[in-house]
Amino acid sequence: MKKFLPILIFVGMLSFVARAQTPVSKSTIDYSNLKNKSFNELFVEITPEQLPESIFKLVGKDYTVITAGLPDHYNSMVAGDGGMGFLMGKPTTFCNLRGTRYTLELILKDKKYTMAYFDDQFKPAFLPFGNSSGRDSDKMKKTPLTPLITPSGRVSYKEAKIIIECDLAETHTINPEEVYAQKNKDFYEDAYKTGGSYHKIVFGDIVHIWVRK
Repeated sequence: MKKFLPILIFVGMLSFVARAQTPVSKSTIDYSNLKNKSFNELFVEITPEQLPESIFKLVGKDYTVITAGLPDHYNSMVAGDGGMGFLMGKPTTFCNLRGTRYTLELILKDKKYTMAYFDDQFKPAFLPFGNSSGRDSDKMKKTPLTPLITPSGRVSYKEAKIIIECDLAETHTINPEEVYAQKNKDFYEDAYKTGGSYHKIVFGDIVHIWVRK
């Protein structure tokens, strides 16, 4: 993994601390009659600078639901590591995923994915995405969440408060020799022992950000 990447990430994340005012208010979110509403009735597009909540809260406390694949076959997972910033001059997301994740396999295949964030009330609905693999289970059929197709044909959920659409930009496989915090190194080595592969850092160019009206 290139050694300059952490610097880019850090600088990029700092740029999101000062966010412009957004026209969206959390108090206006109405989840009634959700399943019958269209995408345009539910969501409005904003710029990265208009994100209504801290990225540290979104990733660290709300968690990220990453979905990849096509409408007829997709998979979602939960991630607790990641952030946003700039890479090669573009607004970019990054996440740290186990190399064995089925969602990662679909990301690498289709080169497109979504990252969604939810209010706390929906955690019981999406946290099971992290408990089993969609490769050998039908977990996607069991979720109470309501799938939706974005205008660009990507999959996410109507219950989301924020949906970020990404085009895959880069992936970098963790090299333990370049991991200096012992806690981190131990984590990656343990993951390798159980899964047989090292984590990948996945960078995605942001193409759209949608927030609930």
